[in-house]
Amino acid sequence: MKHLLFYSTALALSVSMAGCGNKQKAADVPTNDNVILHAWSWSFDTIAANMKNIDNAGFDYVQTSPANTCFIGEEGGMALFSQPGDSVKGKWYYYYQPIDWKIGNYLLGNRDQFKAMCDSANKYGVKVIVDVLPNHTAVDHTAVTAALDSAAGGHDKLFHANGFTDITDYNDRYQCTTGKMGGLPDVNTENPAFQHYYMLYVNDLIANGARGFRYDTAKHIGLPSDPVDSAAERNNFWDVATGREAVEGVKLALPADSLFIYGEVLQDKNVKEREYTEYVDVTASAYGHALRNALRAGNYYADSLASWHHTADPDRLVTWVESHDTYANEHESADIEDARIREGYVFLAARQYGTPLFFSRPAGSTRQNYWGNNRVGARGNDEFMNPEVIAVNKFRHAMHGEPEKVVVSPNGAAIEVARGDKGVALINISDATENISLATTLPDGKYTDGVHNTEFEVKDGTIMGEMQPLTSYILYKK
Repeated sequence: MKHLLFYSTALALSVSMAGCGNKQKAADVPTNDNVILHAWSWSFDTIAANMKNIDNAGFDYVQTSPANTCFIGEEGGMALFSQPGDSVKGKWYYYYQPIDWKIGNYLLGNRDQFKAMCDSANKYGVKVIVDVLPNHTAVDHTAVTAALDSAAGGHDKLFHANGFTDITDYNDRYQCTTGKMGGLPDVNTENPAFQHYYMLYVNDLIANGARGFRYDTAKHIGLPSDPVDSAAERNNFWDVATGREAVEGVKLALPADSLFIYGEVLQDKNVKEREYTEYVDVTASAYGHALRNALRAGNYYADSLASWHHTADPDRLVTWVESHDTYANEHESADIEDARIREGYVFLAARQYGTPLFFSRPAGSTRQNYWGNNRVGARGNDEFMNPEVIAVNKFRHAMHGEPEKVVVSPNGAAIEVARGDKGVALINISDATENISLATTLPDGKYTDGVHNTEFEVKDGTIMGEMQPLTSYILYKK
């Protein structure tokens, strides 16, 4: 036990000394002012090479795809998604099939490359969020390493007793938190031996520079109030993962409130959304769905956007127009034009609450070819550097603490997000020119948007001007 306690203490000391860069743009304690770039399927080297661009675009966090050792599928091919007959094979989702919890995989890079990426992030004051997935192993569970089996106390101890039973009712919390999802055997996340091994991985990520985590399939990991699998004694994974408890002498190396930790808690009928927020921030998946409906229609009123569609407080939400799942799995959002996605992001990022995430679509992708250049490791398209994205990211930082007021034109095409009387974002989500006359909190005067050099006038509490189709404008109080 002593050597484990020493490891935990020494690691905590080392990470407290790491992350002391020249610039601390993202606050030491995360706030709702921050924005996330999801560098989906970019390699560690690619992220590192683009860190200056990420910083210049105003992103506080860059989220990586999973860094863990994973199943090698289709002979190690590097296609995002290969089709029969393609010369290059591969699928992006193999990094979501762990065979061990160590840093490095064939798709994104090794441990040294991960550290170099984090060092680059630290240089620019950007913080790294790592996608982690303790809930399951690869579909071929026999591929897990001998080291992982041994650490868990044997192969059978690695899984829930119910871990090979397919989930048939996702609203049954016992099935949802202990059963096999999509062919992925369910790990016994309550096994202290597994928890210990997993936390060594988390702490190694922190020691190498990670400053946040996205918990994949978080709603499939039991809460204290959930039914307990017969192979477990109690549901304490979230207490361990967030540093409330140590396990076999190892504890989260940094205070949880100094990290940005959120869970993929996709909303459904019987999901304990608010209880999850006692531990981590959660995803506003229902709001994203509603926003996509409005964007497709070019009409704010096409769905309900006044409510966050969530039981959790809005400052505990991670918001998005789309996620990698909505884009890559069922292609639920992949048909929406880049410009509409961008205007939806401007709307989210201009608002007071939530932490907005911008998903990086594949380079070369079109609405006819969702995979674009179709290579894991490559940088996504240029949308994350679009001047409108940059402008709204900077606007969000500048509007710290300012209350929001959302005003919408009668036809639902033009949206104004006012932040106190300090600034407004104007977003046209339609494909037609809009001449606006909207109530505003800005003082009277003439205002010029910095991106498009478009002038608007405020007179007697009304803002007037012409908005081009699928275009946004950022205005600041003089």
